[in-house]
Amino acid sequence: MRRHPKPNLAVLLLHLLFHLAASQELTFTYSGFHTTTTTTTTNNPNLTINGAATELRPDGILRLTNETSRLIGHAFYPSPLPLLAGAAAGEKKAASFSTEFAFAVVPEYPKLGGHGLAFVVAPDPRLAGALPSQYLGLLSAGDVGNFSNHLLAVEFDTVQDFDFGDINDNHVGVDLNSLVSNASASASPVNIKSGDTILAWVDYDGDAKLLNVSVAPAAATAGRKPAAPLISFRVDLGEIFVDEMFVGFSASTGLLASSHYLMGWSFRLGGGGAPPLDVASLPSLPRLDGGSGGTPRRFDYSDLHRATRGFRDLVGSGGFGKVYRGVLPGGVDIAVKRVSHESRQGIREFVAEIGSIGRLRHRHLVHLHGWCRRHGDLLLVYDFMPNASLDKHLFSPDHVIAKRLTWRIRYNILRHVASALVYLHEEWDHVVLHRDVKASNVLLDADMAGKLGDFGLAKLYEHGVENPSTTRVVGTLGYLAPEVARTGKATTAADVFAFGALVLEVVAGRRPISSEEVVLVDWAWERYAAGGEVVDARLGGEFDAGEAAAAVKVGLWCSHPSPPARPTMREVVRFLDGGDPAEVPEPPPPLRPVCSGEVGYYDFMHSYKSSSSPAAAAVDGVTTTQTSVATFPYSPLSMRSSHVSI
Repeated sequence: MRRHPKPNLAVLLLHLLFHLAASQELTFTYSGFHTTTTTTTTNNPNLTINGAATELRPDGILRLTNETSRLIGHAFYPSPLPLLAGAAAGEKKAASFSTEFAFAVVPEYPKLGGHGLAFVVAPDPRLAGALPSQYLGLLSAGDVGNFSNHLLAVEFDTVQDFDFGDINDNHVGVDLNSLVSNASASASPVNIKSGDTILAWVDYDGDAKLLNVSVAPAAATAGRKPAAPLISFRVDLGEIFVDEMFVGFSASTGLLASSHYLMGWSFRLGGGGAPPLDVASLPSLPRLDGGSGGTPRRFDYSDLHRATRGFRDLVGSGGFGKVYRGVLPGGVDIAVKRVSHESRQGIREFVAEIGSIGRLRHRHLVHLHGWCRRHGDLLLVYDFMPNASLDKHLFSPDHVIAKRLTWRIRYNILRHVASALVYLHEEWDHVVLHRDVKASNVLLDADMAGKLGDFGLAKLYEHGVENPSTTRVVGTLGYLAPEVARTGKATTAADVFAFGALVLEVVAGRRPISSEEVVLVDWAWERYAAGGEVVDARLGGEFDAGEAAAAVKVGLWCSHPSPPARPTMREVVRFLDGGDPAEVPEPPPPLRPVCSGEVGYYDFMHSYKSSSSPAAAAVDGVTTTQTSVATFPYSPLSMRSSHVSI
């Protein structure tokens, strides 16, 4: 009798899985990532995430990266899938599959992405050894091109990397075991780094050995796939895949950074398309960045009364009035600043600016949603910043709060504010002078990212037109440029000076003018010249020495008494992004001005420091006053006591 061998249980199990995939259509759908609406493979709706992909927002949006340089974020379906059909029979035929997903890329700086996001099929969701930047969190430098990677990636890239032959900085590519795309196409007219929600489809026909990729803006297509794919590429994925593969996403940041978000995802293993996503039900990012169109709208008082639950949630107060927390329909958190009717001059100034400065849109500017007038009061509706202002953390007596302000967060905040000032000085329709850059006007969002607020003192003028001189000196002592105190004329260089004071304040953890009447820039110059340490001792030595040295040089350079000696904010951004002190020019020494008849910065500060309390100093017959400073993250207009007025 002929004896038959016993069947291999593993082989039988694989046959069963492939039969299941062919007969029951293994699918899953995430409409937002707080729930799973359909799944035939598992009851576990969670994703396997690692790297920077740790934030699941309350609205269900998954954030793969944030605005920190050189990050990697991964998110994968938690179970491996049998994508290699026929392996048990000695064949290597890849199974058909389809996927649809919704994503958004929000760059740290407008129009400058960094880097991209990719749909990934890989044998291991950890992608061990992968690098950020141009490697997209997919491979290490030594692994690029290795057949043993068994990797398929469809990249949505926002940086043109010449080493990998990228066609432009807005492209889609199909990558097999490499980051040199086997097929690629420009994503235009879709702008991947627009911040808008984008839909993408990846479909593979295992019989025809054909991979199709499509993209479309979610708002313009209502979720409909384009009739023709962007990329149609013939490839036998049976030569790439192993028996079980993981499907998911990878994103990375480089020297420049972007936040990469996922809003929804569906997948089908087997014939037919992926379950269509219901675009209307997907969570969406509030459009608080980018562009310069649209003016703030006028709210009805009843809407703000309802949003704030009758103005119950008071989050701060000062001489300007009170600030309340609220929630608009759609779940957008707001701060409603109620400016006192006693401050009529401030109200008139701000109302005059609403139609112009209110149109500012930048990721690192606090956004003004709108306003409301009622019985002489002005109610201003802003983004709500859950972590209050920078100075609240920088000088908090609570060590738990102060400890949150790590070096990485401090350095990124400086980069954020610098990028906002470049936008104000060079990139918007007009030149905007902020005129009150300081720590209490830098607000921190839920991610501890910095946003510059308080435009009550801001002035704007046309590009290429000389800024007309003002009749009042406004600003805050310690941040006020010496030429402004002398002439009353504000320029972009005055904002640069204030930013320099902010840099030194953040690095050293000391106020620009301390209670001991020590001027921070003087102290920092003495320490720098002597080779001493300027960095805040409360960091316990946990900081990047190169970035700290670069920041100190930038801060001293910006704080030079002579305006022509200061850098532009675009130069500041370049040096802070580089983080290399060797690339930052040596700051010129702060020589005392010698112009006859002019009052220099040190004369001004000397008269301030030697004055009695409340501080009063006579400068060429002009008296400046400084009373106690009552700061709050939304402190608004030009009537604050901490300002110098003529």
